[in-house]
Amino acid sequence: MIHFEISKIEEELKQLEQETMKPEFWNDNKNSSEILNKIKISRNKTTSYKKIHDELENLIELTELVNIENDVQVANDIIKNTQKIEKELEIFELDTFLSGKYDRNNALVTLHPGAGGTESQDWAEMLYRMYVKWANKRNFSVTELDYLDGDEAGLKSVTFEITGENAYGYMKGEKGVHRLVRISPFDAGGRRHTSFASVEVMPEITDDIELDINPEDIKMDVYRASGAGGQHINKTSSAVRLTHVPTNIVVSCQTQRSQFQNKDMAMKMLKSKLLDLKEKEQKETIAELKGEQRDIAWGSQIRSYIFCPYTLVKDHRTNFEVGNVQSVMDGELDGFVEAFLKFNNQKG
Repeated sequence: MIHFEISKIEEELKQLEQETMKPEFWNDNKNSSEILNKIKISRNKTTSYKKIHDELENLIELTELVNIENDVQVANDIIKNTQKIEKELEIFELDTFLSGKYDRNNALVTLHPGAGGTESQDWAEMLYRMYVKWANKRNFSVTELDYLDGDEAGLKSVTFEITGENAYGYMKGEKGVHRLVRISPFDAGGRRHTSFASVEVMPEITDDIELDINPEDIKMDVYRASGAGGQHINKTSSAVRLTHVPTNIVVSCQTQRSQFQNKDMAMKMLKSKLLDLKEKEQKETIAELKGEQRDIAWGSQIRSYIFCPYTLVKDHRTNFEVGNVQSVMDGELDGFVEAFLKFNNQKG
């Protein structure tokens, strides 16, 4: 059920717009950016609400018309419009759940295979393809930032950015350990294997978020790029690895066109991780942003993907499940995303 007070949102929007008219508004860049972002969010909500409201009013008029004239074409239009509005309401409901501090930011995602060598490394690459397909379906863009090939197949690690409105809000529920059960293509005996991979999701830190980092605390290494990028990988020593010495946090970027661009993106990644650490310390709890740090193994998975002896994908937090595992691997993740947002909203 949607709890949405349009009059309250409109009043807040009016007050925020009045703030922008004050002479001193632009003196504080951080404050002005926050207010402008709140205005954008409120306007989007009111616009969506009014659009759905007008469509419902039109639907009521059509229903009254079909009762009078008994027109088959109008009846078909009613069915079609009802289905359209139903989908719009579902999206609108989800949007009301995306009220977290960083939900509207882009998402930085890192995948790591668990123990198990080639089998787990292949599973990590399968997850990477799944997220890319999901992002493409939502018209989000994906930028690969760092990629380390697996020993025989798959990958040892990959970091990529998903760019689009609410990208982090939609992706945050994916953080955790993902479990695969299948007949391994790497096992000559055709035995069933269980593999694990971890998904780390961080919000991209925008310029309006202040985070002081002492330049002397950062160690930078430059190396020759390598990985799955093929001709898109710059073969000169342009890849950048940054180490924040006090915390020993390490980030790498190798897919941009120049050393400068790689360093700039690596700094964004480092800021995201440091902000996560700061949030943890302030809340004295394990990761609101990054998720629980658990072993990539049995008993810690948030979701299972079973290819054999039956097919099923099940989220162990929400109990949402889908029998068509291949459709999920092809990027049909919205059901899991929506179930988590609703579950998280009820829990909060």
